[in-house]
Amino acid sequence: MVRGILGKKVGMTQIFDDQGRAIPVTIVEAGPCVIVQRKSFAADGYEAVQIGLVERRPRRGVPKAINGHFAAAGVPPTRYLAEVPVDSGDDPKPGDAVLADIFAAADTVHVVGRSKGRGFQGVIKRHGFHGGRATHGSMFHRAPGGIGASADPSRVYPGAGMPGQTGNKRITVKNATIVKVDAERNLLFLKGGVPGARNSYVRIVKAS
Repeated sequence: MVRGILGKKVGMTQIFDDQGRAIPVTIVEAGPCVIVQRKSFAADGYEAVQIGLVERRPRRGVPKAINGHFAAAGVPPTRYLAEVPVDSGDDPKPGDAVLADIFAAADTVHVVGRSKGRGFQGVIKRHGFHGGRATHGSMFHRAPGGIGASADPSRVYPGAGMPGQTGNKRITVKNATIVKVDAERNLLFLKGGVPGARNSYVRIVKAS
């Protein structure tokens, strides 16, 4: 069977278990998705399927090459495409639907998304530098300070903390637990946080 699905992050809330304990959860609108392409070990060297997230607003202005890719599968163009693994021996076909009911409560999954973009930031916000004194005329407050020696090694070591783009990176949350599945509304309730802002795309794959 297909081992993953695409979705959109709805937001966070909390639900209560049988003991009355509050569990923080992230709600993901998972699917419906449609299979666009089948990858096989014989042809591609691995078993997977390329799936597209079916949304309320169909994609418009698709380039001819991409439109031909969808036309070959007989499915309408979608905004978000990604590959997910599939069990060996299973043979899903292009056009088949992938729904949230492939998951069950207590399943463990890996969630892949993009973190919120924070723009260009200095070293204090980006790396948590302490900064300099704020009083007595130090004139050194939020600057990074020295980044390398003079004679030896006469260069800056790779990986030195510097100002730069913060956030907007691919983040993988491993071994997240599914607390609840609402198959009728295509909703998954994942324990804890999920990277990204509201309405951002995520890919959910079974961990085992």
